[in-house]
Amino acid sequence: MQTELSKKLGVEHAVFGFTPFPAVAAAISRAGGFGVLGAVRYTAPDDLRRDLDWIEAHVEGRPYGLDVVMPARKVEGVTEADVEAMIPEGHRQFVKDTLAAYGVPELAEGEAAGWRITGWMEQVARTQLDVAFDYPIRLLANALGSPPADVVARAHERDVLVAALAGSARHARKHKDAGIDIVVAQGYEAGGHTGEIASMVLTPEVVEAVDPLPVLAAGGIGSGQQIAAALALGAQGVWLGSIWLTTTEADLHSPALTRKLLAAGSGDTVRSRALTGKPARQLRTEWTDAWDDPAGPGTLPMPLQGLLVAEAVSRIQKYEVDPLLGTPVGQIVGRMNSERDVRAVFDDLTRGFERAVDRLNRIAGRSGQS
Repeated sequence: MQTELSKKLGVEHAVFGFTPFPAVAAAISRAGGFGVLGAVRYTAPDDLRRDLDWIEAHVEGRPYGLDVVMPARKVEGVTEADVEAMIPEGHRQFVKDTLAAYGVPELAEGEAAGWRITGWMEQVARTQLDVAFDYPIRLLANALGSPPADVVARAHERDVLVAALAGSARHARKHKDAGIDIVVAQGYEAGGHTGEIASMVLTPEVVEAVDPLPVLAAGGIGSGQQIAAALALGAQGVWLGSIWLTTTEADLHSPALTRKLLAAGSGDTVRSRALTGKPARQLRTEWTDAWDDPAGPGTLPMPLQGLLVAEAVSRIQKYEVDPLLGTPVGQIVGRMNSERDVRAVFDDLTRGFERAVDRLNRIAGRSGQS
């Protein structure tokens, strides 16, 4: 599964794997793909440095990258406390009432609430980059549009390629104008923040819009046949995220959540604002239903919603409150029905790709003889 882009980066397969887990990122690169570590949860620079050290020790010299979340435009002088003060009391009460209705215990006194929206603030992302550029990363991806111009320049000075996600051809053109090297066309089927255009439509639109820049197809991809389809649509590789959540190297810290992912079908996700305030595909739960119910207060805009629900999500996850327990995941969850290691996933992807290519070659051969 090689393309011009994969050859440029020195990887065997044009499979770019996004994951928040260092062990998964390293395993993806060792298996011949390109592991990309999600940095949004690293609010402490030393934590990111520790995990990048671990990847360096376990990647066997293979290339890897980092995914950050930072806006193209900076908002000056706004602190997390300022944002917290904007949250209406009625929304706080709704969270309390919902948790109480399901008997969700409180966190222990002094226990941190876990992941917070601070990872989305530009100053945090910049500290992540200060750490990351001390390592031989080959790719910097940004999930929130094009990074600021000085970040793009800083990456290019270090011979690091810059990628950005796009949910429409219009967004993709903006990335090209901003000097981005790779555009990730993320379709409606994808987990996490996603737009409204399906991958089959979006991928060729983006390929045409940013030509000759390479495009990675994302959203609903979890088989070799789908990778072949993406390359047939003009992509130079695929960007996979959800498929790694049920690998043995992943560290979800929740057997109950793993069971829910393995049991879910492709129709068991919903595009909801419940997690961050922007539409994000995730498992449908009674938590997402509560926020999407017209009788409720409705979600707040980003970043207010993320700050509002941070502690609640931590409590739900810690105590594995099954009706409320969920995670961002794409529609490909319907294929994620067994725990396998990353190498086994790659074996399945490559075999499926070969079968698809053989099938197309047979069709083309018959067509040529008729």
